[in-house]
Amino acid sequence: MIRKNFIKCLKGLRRIDEKILDLLYPPRCPICDKVTLPEDRICPECRKKIHIVSEPVCMRCGKPLSNQRKEYCFDCESRSYNFTQGKALWVYGKLEKASIYRFKYQNKREYAKIYASELTQRYGTWIRNRKIQAIVPIPLHKSRKKKRGYNQAEILAKEMGKILGIPVYANLLVRVRDTKPQKTLDEAERKNNLKRAFKMSENIVQLKYILLVDDIYTTGSTLDAAAAVLKAAGALQVYTCCISIGKDY
Repeated sequence: MIRKNFIKCLKGLRRIDEKILDLLYPPRCPICDKVTLPEDRICPECRKKIHIVSEPVCMRCGKPLSNQRKEYCFDCESRSYNFTQGKALWVYGKLEKASIYRFKYQNKREYAKIYASELTQRYGTWIRNRKIQAIVPIPLHKSRKKKRGYNQAEILAKEMGKILGIPVYANLLVRVRDTKPQKTLDEAERKNNLKRAFKMSENIVQLKYILLVDDIYTTGSTLDAAAAVLKAAGALQVYTCCISIGKDY
């Protein structure tokens, strides 16, 4: 009984702390960056402007399809991937790009709570049905993390883990090569760029079902390279979840 009351007190204090933080640092809409109500997360006007990923989508990566008769996007038809299936929240457009840019490069770490809330609201059931045992963020190279001060994928993964009650293994994957930004490379260069880019910090053989988390999905090369390392270490199924993804053309 004492233990239960103590836990209740801690939870109550945590809620009070969060309310105080909301007063001192009011939540901001991740789209327009203006102060918004905590219950809104994204202000109503901005919610009308963003592009939510909706059916039909690629059965492998979750990319929106232009042709309703297709099951897979061009990339997934053209190559195989080490991850089983992926989901994304938004289509990568001008507003979504600006939001993620601020999150990554302008220290808007508070956006992670909103992204995580939106992702888990939409895909929480899908994630639980996959029997996910661990959430793993795509790591940054230590030099890049030192320069930026944080890994945006790690912050997002931790917020998702809190909501879903799933452990987050932030240091399970290590980026051992400081690779070039994928957006600057063509498909062949992307594959070579990521060869031996990741390694396991430790082998955790009991983790069979893993969710990889990143901010943006383009061709899937980064997530695929990370999934390959996890599967080599014993994972049976690796799934992916991102804030934003491009369209199939």
